[in-house]
Amino acid sequence: MKKLILLLTLIAPYSVSAHSGRTNSEGCHSDKKRNEYHCHRRKSQPTSSESNIVKSVPKGLAVSSLVYNRKDWPHWVDADNDCQDARAEILIRDSKSPVKFKRNKPCNVSWGEWIDPYTAHTFYKASDIDIDHIVPLSHAHEMGGKYWTREQRREFANDFENLLAVEDNANQSKGGKPPQEWMPLNKSYHCKYIEKWKHIKNKYALEESVTEKTFINNVVLRNRCSD
Repeated sequence: MKKLILLLTLIAPYSVSAHSGRTNSEGCHSDKKRNEYHCHRRKSQPTSSESNIVKSVPKGLAVSSLVYNRKDWPHWVDADNDCQDARAEILIRDSKSPVKFKRNKPCNVSWGEWIDPYTAHTFYKASDIDIDHIVPLSHAHEMGGKYWTREQRREFANDFENLLAVEDNANQSKGGKPPQEWMPLNKSYHCKYIEKWKHIKNKYALEESVTEKTFINNVVLRNRCSD
């Protein structure tokens, strides 16, 4: 009888914590049947990041989307169904002269006249131009966008106010960097760049780091930018 009691005592803890789904080290997992994320057991003092994940993930949002993936941000969509996607629309908007379209692809811009505000250089071939997200998608993700729905991310990724035709090399140099890590080579555009950056961050209520805020304030003071 003593052996039987001892055996049951050893088995019991494993039976309580067992779960048919795959859980992490805290016993948390995504329940596809219930379409929710929950935990079966947690540390006595969970970290702030763990608390935020459990409390802040909107219903129906997959936990995997908390990790940045550009594919989760649908971009270059044709919102008005006129065959010209967001890239084409910005190329048309920012060109200083009427654009030309590809013969075999009448919805795709091939030529125009773009003055890149980041370098102050002029370009005529659309292939030399990238459409930059002034506030990068990856930065928006880290500053609050990770909790957005796919529809909200789609809206942000195609917002014309956050899109700008620039030289492809300048866009690639910038990547997902915030102002404290990257600024346009064209110093005369610094005030305008910061103005656009702040507008988008405020428009979407995105978080602002201390270093970001300090740097921006210094740029505004140094360049005497108007509010």
